[in-house]
Amino acid sequence: MKITRITTHVLNMPLKLRGDVPHVGGQARTALEMLLVRIDTDEDVTGWGEAFGHRIWSATRAAIDNIIAPVCIGRDPGAISTLMVELTRTLHSAGRHGAVTYGLSAIDIALWDIAGKVAGLPLYRLLGGGAREDLPAYASLLRYGKLAALDRNIEDALERGYRLVKIHEIDRDIIRGARKAVGEGIPLMVDCNCPWSLEQALAMCAQLRDLELEWLEEPVWPPQPELLARVRAEGGIPVAAGENVANAFDFQRLFAQQALTVAQPSVTKVGGVSEMRKVFDLAAIAGVRVVPHSAYFGPGLLASIHVCAAQAGEVWIERFYCDFDETPFGDAVNPKSGRIRVPQGPGLGIDPSPDVLKRLAISA
Repeated sequence: MKITRITTHVLNMPLKLRGDVPHVGGQARTALEMLLVRIDTDEDVTGWGEAFGHRIWSATRAAIDNIIAPVCIGRDPGAISTLMVELTRTLHSAGRHGAVTYGLSAIDIALWDIAGKVAGLPLYRLLGGGAREDLPAYASLLRYGKLAALDRNIEDALERGYRLVKIHEIDRDIIRGARKAVGEGIPLMVDCNCPWSLEQALAMCAQLRDLELEWLEEPVWPPQPELLARVRAEGGIPVAAGENVANAFDFQRLFAQQALTVAQPSVTKVGGVSEMRKVFDLAAIAGVRVVPHSAYFGPGLLASIHVCAAQAGEVWIERFYCDFDETPFGDAVNPKSGRIRVPQGPGLGIDPSPDVLKRLAISA
């Protein structure tokens, strides 16, 4: 079998808004972009991957179309390790972070999708996992900056059956109000998106310590290992980070400095399924919990589910808390009663709807 074609597909997915317009990545957003990658083979087996594309899809798409895809044509899609190592080494001069790594992540996910389809197995079984129907999902609420808007979304998430909640807020009073809204029996996580200096982060920890947060995510800028380690050691709250870490080597450095309580590799940023598996293995040795970052609604989310489902214990799945009129993967990306189904079809378990791809496509 050989790779014959690689194509990129960019979608614009309007949000179903619940009142206030939320912020994602520091910007008010009424829609999110999705960057999909399709790999075709000469035996009519097709694989789908996803690259990080929010806001920067044009750069990632250019990297895939112009410098990654040409190297892949004619190669054996089943030799995943060989091809991915070659791509990483060949393209390292173009950068070991950012658009190139995001593109490599999509290729790796699509190759594993093909491998599962060829084997006739769902990916999590191909990776050695036992039978598993579903996994716990947590509602990863967007940033609203207003307690009233956050309260409405927390109430909605609880009514939908979520029993794990994360908020993206940095105001002390809003965070404290969120704990009251969630209640004492439900784990609450706070994702800060790197807003504070070390001194500010430690001061905030002192004001939030009594809330018994499950974790405080990306509390400092710059997110250097030594600063995260200080917050973890002195702040009295578990520290999580890793969505912007580009490979297993950098996670190993974080583990060596005891910087993390929870590691959060992002499958569309870290190098795909192959690299995420390495992070799980390294974290197990270091005694660090892994809960992947997964703010995606396509192969990125599905691949995360499969890698997590292949683990011995239950791993929480992040579900960005937003709704759409339609997605190319339908209900496969929607949790029910706080749990998300592990796809049981071969590979990732589901291909995107061609009709939805056409309707949501960005032409560029």
